[in-house]
Amino acid sequence: MSDISSSPGGVDGTAPFELHYFPPDPDLAEMVSSFYFARINMPRFDEYERADRPQFRFVTAADGEYVFADDHRAPVCKANIVGPTSGRVRAISHCPTQMFGFGMLPAGWAALIGDDADKLTDRAMNAADLFGPWIDEVAAALETATSIEDKLVIGNNFAREVLTRGETAPMWFIRTVDGWLTESPSPQVTELVEATGMSIRSVERMTKHYYGLSPRMLARKYRAVRAASALARGEGLDSAQLGDAFYDQSHLIREIKRFAGATPGQLGKPTSYTEATTRGRKQLAGKVSPLVSET
Repeated sequence: MSDISSSPGGVDGTAPFELHYFPPDPDLAEMVSSFYFARINMPRFDEYERADRPQFRFVTAADGEYVFADDHRAPVCKANIVGPTSGRVRAISHCPTQMFGFGMLPAGWAALIGDDADKLTDRAMNAADLFGPWIDEVAAALETATSIEDKLVIGNNFAREVLTRGETAPMWFIRTVDGWLTESPSPQVTELVEATGMSIRSVERMTKHYYGLSPRMLARKYRAVRAASALARGEGLDSAQLGDAFYDQSHLIREIKRFAGATPGQLGKPTSYTEATTRGRKQLAGKVSPLVSET
């Protein structure tokens, strides 16, 4: 049901870090990528997250910050909305904490924000600014839930309620873009333009609106994070059909470091966080979109 990463040495003798992934309820499958629960039991957590889709996160102890690819910093709040990211993100917590959250697919992001996704690219906001005091009640319910199963019920119901606020996304376009990103190890923008039957200007406008990035940057992002995930799982790039996706070794190193925050050599010995993230998502294969389970 989930992947768990843990090791001895937490502040009170328990495991310093755990991470669990879960698929969303079927009716949320086109809006939510996955749910996750993390327990950080160490005095300080400081890791790079790879470039990702938007996230909605609740934390029990909000004492930290996100540092985005352009060096913009945003404080961690009790309830956080993190926009789509164009590069690695440094996630810092200055104290032990627990986190429950979910990733948002383009349709979910549009339903939540109802505006151009790229306005929050590489940015985070306090969810209370959007929802008001009600969000504190949701955070309290998640914190007091006695089991992960109970948290999942609350989380699915919360996502079901809030992912109806904005616009209804054109699923034909999202399915076309997702297929384009997954069917080739190195997606070409001309192929997406041809598949949609739209002009390049219209395609760029819509990918920025729903994904937060231009088609070219979107292709680079998923090519790099797919390769990084394969390396962190101990898979060769050839077996992941990514051997010819980069021009040369220098190009591979630059792209993976930009989008995943580590070199291929470092990913060969991944941190507990990186290993739990990549293996946990892979374990969801067949239950979520390949764009989620492979990256």
